[in-house]
Amino acid sequence: MDIAAIIVAAGRGTRAGGGVPKQWRRLGKARVADITLAAFRNHPRVDRIVVVLHPDDMGQAEDLSGAIIATGGASRDASVAAGLQALAGDPPDLVLIHDVARPLVSPAVIDRVIDALDHAAGAAPALAVTDALWTGDHDTVTGTQDRTGLYRAQTPQGFRFKAILDAHAAHPGGAADDVEVARHAGLDVAIVAGDEANMKITGPEDFARAEDLMREQMDIRTDIRTGLGYDVHAFEKGDACILCGVAVPHDKKLKGHSDADVGMHALTDAIYGALAEGDIGQHFPPSDPQWKGAASDIFLKHAIELARSRGFEMTNCDVVLICEQPKIGPHAGAMRAELARIMDVDVDRVSVKATTSERLGFTGREEGIAAQAVVTLVRA
Repeated sequence: MDIAAIIVAAGRGTRAGGGVPKQWRRLGKARVADITLAAFRNHPRVDRIVVVLHPDDMGQAEDLSGAIIATGGASRDASVAAGLQALAGDPPDLVLIHDVARPLVSPAVIDRVIDALDHAAGAAPALAVTDALWTGDHDTVTGTQDRTGLYRAQTPQGFRFKAILDAHAAHPGGAADDVEVARHAGLDVAIVAGDEANMKITGPEDFARAEDLMREQMDIRTDIRTGLGYDVHAFEKGDACILCGVAVPHDKKLKGHSDADVGMHALTDAIYGALAEGDIGQHFPPSDPQWKGAASDIFLKHAIELARSRGFEMTNCDVVLICEQPKIGPHAGAMRAELARIMDVDVDRVSVKATTSERLGFTGREEGIAAQAVVTLVRA
């Protein structure tokens, strides 16, 4: 069963404030769009993801790794139609259509929608209305409304792909959501249980509420990853070694395609390892001349941003530099501070220390420096 997800992110979201569309604002240390994308990228039943962007936001596409990018239209249903067309050349069996402003969608809600499509052309999560409903005229109650059979709609809304593609093609436009499009085409849509945490960020106050919910979820379900990194660089003639972002005076420097920061390379590889994302060489090939002499903070920033785009935060890291010379101790504090700055974490989460190999091996002969690093990433 091939399942695709379309994340609709072409709106302007001005009511949320912040000076930028709400999908590009930070929720914790990751953007709303990154957290939403991670919910589907990390779901084992979702095979492909399309993100529909406003034409003015195409510059954001390079940060949405692994997603198909489509250009949105003037309305929500036009943007969904663009996402469906992006899949039409190689159609999936099922498609999930989700609002980017619902970043806290749970795996259980996604599963319920998918499971319901075994017996229905469409399915959507919803919450039954439990509050009393009034009608009103400005600030005066004019009547009451029976709440029986009323639901608060959520996303993702799932469909058999061909059915919803045809339904959008036949719809005159202006639909509030994809359930409305499906019902206009005569499709039955099953209701599955929604989740109060699957809230839609609309106003400025919703960011604080969403962050509170994220903290609660961290206590309930936690995904912990550990990664190990190792790197070696030989010495060559020079006057300083770049180690963990700090220039340490020495009568040699480290040899490498980039700035040869052996400590930062080991730490970067540890983060990639925790994410099962290979190593630096796969993301920044040494055969590519643009990385010759590059500062290693480029690599580390990419790794930590990739972790955050998948909903992870680094709880701690430990870097060990193995060498006889230069002496690391006087510079360890500066190294910790620089790594913490690059990764945007508190310095008390970063450890840098050194040891020797007791004059054994290439480090003992002062032919180079080795480094090991271990990190722990946690995702709610």
